[in-house]
Amino acid sequence: MKLSLKFFDKVDMKRAGLKNVYNSPVQKEYSQLAEKYDDKWSFYVKATLQETLNRIEVYSGQRLLDIGCGTGVFLETLEKKNPEIILAGVDPTQEMLDIAGRRLSKNVHLERSWAEKLPFEAETFDIIISCNTLHYIREPFVALKEAMRILKPAGRLVITDWCNDYISCRICDLFLRIFNEAHFKTYRKTECYNLLCSSGFNDIKIDRYRINWLWGMMTATACKKSI
Repeated sequence: MKLSLKFFDKVDMKRAGLKNVYNSPVQKEYSQLAEKYDDKWSFYVKATLQETLNRIEVYSGQRLLDIGCGTGVFLETLEKKNPEIILAGVDPTQEMLDIAGRRLSKNVHLERSWAEKLPFEAETFDIIISCNTLHYIREPFVALKEAMRILKPAGRLVITDWCNDYISCRICDLFLRIFNEAHFKTYRKTECYNLLCSSGFNDIKIDRYRINWLWGMMTATACKKSI
């Protein structure tokens, strides 16, 4: 079974002569970081990936989208665990997608896209996950509405990100707001809950936890109402 849309093709883009010229601070930062990202953030990525995996159940034949898929580590883990899952990932930075494309099989569909404007038809996916991406999104309400649009009825959304209930994260948030243009905002548990609720999600659950002394995280799960 294939998704009913045309996915990004790196070869076609190269043939078309398109270049990766970025205006966004997020794209500029991660285009430079891409090749060393997995090594630099190995512990953090593995720890948050596992916490996210602990809170989802994915079954054969289901369709899952990873928003902000980066170098494809999460998708690779899911593909190895259950090759019958239909997987897709989006990321705004082509250099990150290039690495994901080398790591994943051709059955995994990758698209260059922002979370606020997803290139998929309504009610396409059973599960949407977003790991370590929320604090970069300039319009979180718009992004959540887009996630709601492309989720099937009773589909689930899982978001893992920093939690501003921890003082260490509040300090990092303040520092990055001043010195890092790519960073936008981190959220408290109540703020995340209100965002999800205002976007129309229900059955919202949010867990807070630490992966080490510095990183205080939260994983939120929510559901789209069934018809």
